[in-house]
Amino acid sequence: MGADIIIDIRDLRTRFGRTVVHEQLDLQVRRGEILSIVGGSGAGKSVLMRQMLGLETPDRGSIRVFGADLHAPRARHLHYLRRRSGMLFQHGALYSALSVFDNVAQPMRELGTLPEALIADLVYLKLHMVDIAFEHARKMPADLSGGMIKRIALARALALDPELLFLDEPTAGLDPDRSDSFVHLIQSLHRQLRLTVIMVTHDLDSLFALSSRIAVLAEKKVVVIGTPQAVVRSQHPFISSFFLGERGRRAMEVLPPPPES
Repeated sequence: MGADIIIDIRDLRTRFGRTVVHEQLDLQVRRGEILSIVGGSGAGKSVLMRQMLGLETPDRGSIRVFGADLHAPRARHLHYLRRRSGMLFQHGALYSALSVFDNVAQPMRELGTLPEALIADLVYLKLHMVDIAFEHARKMPADLSGGMIKRIALARALALDPELLFLDEPTAGLDPDRSDSFVHLIQSLHRQLRLTVIMVTHDLDSLFALSSRIAVLAEKKVVVIGTPQAVVRSQHPFISSFFLGERGRRAMEVLPPPPES
């Protein structure tokens, strides 16, 4: 696996009962990129993301993260690899019984090695990074807007300074203004923290604004992968229906023109 490849997936097969979701799926994620995964309903996008996190095991094939096989027998490194990753769930998935402060502190406390005073400093640092004012730290999730929940969930995903950040429908449920603001935040954090980001989204605006490359899942595998400009030129039927409707054409207006050959 090359030094610039963070995740290397080979010959993946995923089956639930008689339903095969992935077959001979290959995918590589490069260091520092924002790779977006798109596909139709049932294409296995979220399943693939969970497999990259080591939360689910495929029937066949290998997933290597930072050079280590996630699903090797007795993979003692799995817990360590998960600590190098952060996950933003679609609806935030904050613990409803914990305050904002305690939600962000929870991954740090799980380590069992950090003093509480240091955890407090780190929590406020993470909240500052996502533009959440300190006075909100003692609020409960039920008292927060959807936009605030997303930002606090992002702060929690960044709690352990991960190298890999997974985003599951990051702008789902946000109005256009909050969605644009959240996209700008992700762009800023990606640059500042030198993150590698893997994103699943149906939102064409955020897809084109954020993606270094797009991987299209169809026919149980990755049928096309490349820059947004290259992907939309593919003649695959799913790509035509997904990208080239009215919404897709409007969203593509943000793309820079392809480089001259």
